[in-house]
Amino acid sequence: MTQQVNLREFIDENRISPMQKMIIFLCLMIVVVDGIDISVMGFVAPVIKQAWGISTTDLAPVMSAALIGLAVGAVISGPLADKFGRKKLLITNLFGFGVFTLLAALSTNVTELMMFRFIAGLFMGGVMPQAVTLVTDYSSMKVNGRLVTIILSGFTIGAAIGGFLAAWVIPHFSWHAMMIIGGILPILLATIAIFKLPESIGYKVLKQHPKEEIDAIIHKMAPSFDTRNTVFVLPQPKTNTVDNPVKTVLSPFYFIGSFLLWWSYASGLFVVYLLGSWLPMMTHEFGFSISEASLITAIYQLGGPIGCIACGYLMDKVNPHLGLVFAYALAVVFMVFVGDAGHNFMLYSTMCFFIGMWMNGANAGMNSISSSFYPVFARATGNSWMHGIGRLGAVASAFAGAYFLSLGWAASKIFLILCLPTIGIIIALMLMKLIYSPKRIQQRELDNAQI
Repeated sequence: MTQQVNLREFIDENRISPMQKMIIFLCLMIVVVDGIDISVMGFVAPVIKQAWGISTTDLAPVMSAALIGLAVGAVISGPLADKFGRKKLLITNLFGFGVFTLLAALSTNVTELMMFRFIAGLFMGGVMPQAVTLVTDYSSMKVNGRLVTIILSGFTIGAAIGGFLAAWVIPHFSWHAMMIIGGILPILLATIAIFKLPESIGYKVLKQHPKEEIDAIIHKMAPSFDTRNTVFVLPQPKTNTVDNPVKTVLSPFYFIGSFLLWWSYASGLFVVYLLGSWLPMMTHEFGFSISEASLITAIYQLGGPIGCIACGYLMDKVNPHLGLVFAYALAVVFMVFVGDAGHNFMLYSTMCFFIGMWMNGANAGMNSISSSFYPVFARATGNSWMHGIGRLGAVASAFAGAYFLSLGWAASKIFLILCLPTIGIIIALMLMKLIYSPKRIQQRELDNAQI
């Protein structure tokens, strides 16, 4: 007699196998490379500006091209992954953005560079979502939150590595060499993934792939498990309402909260991406050398992973909203006083480290706020809309950074300007906490259940 086994329960009850650890590590490396490639333009921009004799304003479309492509790619990658598989799409995206990053290294003018960066961004848009999805499919729900946070921290680790690489590569070789490195790494990882990365086990069960293929993966996860008389199934979704998720997100009850989440996430990405893209040029024009500017930006990015851990602790121990308010407030303090560091490299780097720590960490914490805000049946829609609309802040940051620098503003003044959207986030989070008390959310969920 064939016995049905719930795949999710099976994964939750078994220890993490060496194969699952390999998947987690490989996906982390993929996100790290993604971080290197997305941030690479910020490091090469000052050199390109000098080499091509162009203005900072001319660079704005180039800086935003990959971000626009990233937003579009993220939207279309989900349906494609559901149809063709996580692994196939992930490998295709890695090859795609690797090839077009290599082509960007051959660019001779702004138009060519902008076009290649946009297409590379289209492929990059699907990398992080599929890497996180694969990790979630293969990890126990008991540790999934921590594992996903580790994967997301890989992005800032990659951006930091890009800064250290740029500080050495660009002076010794050229900006072309930096782009070539950014193109070769994803192609190498894609080649490794072809042979080492399995397809999502959940996807295989969902699409009813041959039992032999599913059993082969199960044996790698739990060698002693007998699969001869078993068939794996996915848990059926259970909801207490038939409400349309989109209507729920935009309903009178949730709309104010949705707007506050969109505003906060877009504002956070505006600050983080502006600094990630323009900090090398800001610090270089402030008086630091290109190598020092790259190192300062790398140190700024290096604060991100530590900030994720610190903000998670604050949210768990204090309160999700108040924990993030405290983190954003600390970021404002360091942005206000970074100008007092003057041309002291160590002190300036330390201030930027703490700005990156609290801004990047708090932005990651917004995902937890969003997930806990929406009911289960509308959670995916609410999260994806927050990310999609948030990308508008990232795109706007490319043009805003170019505009600020074209006005000849000092780095300290730009940091002060960036305090304004950060304070806006603090106000939005406080409003959200006041409007949506836990009792009110619980009553709404009870009403949904009764309906």
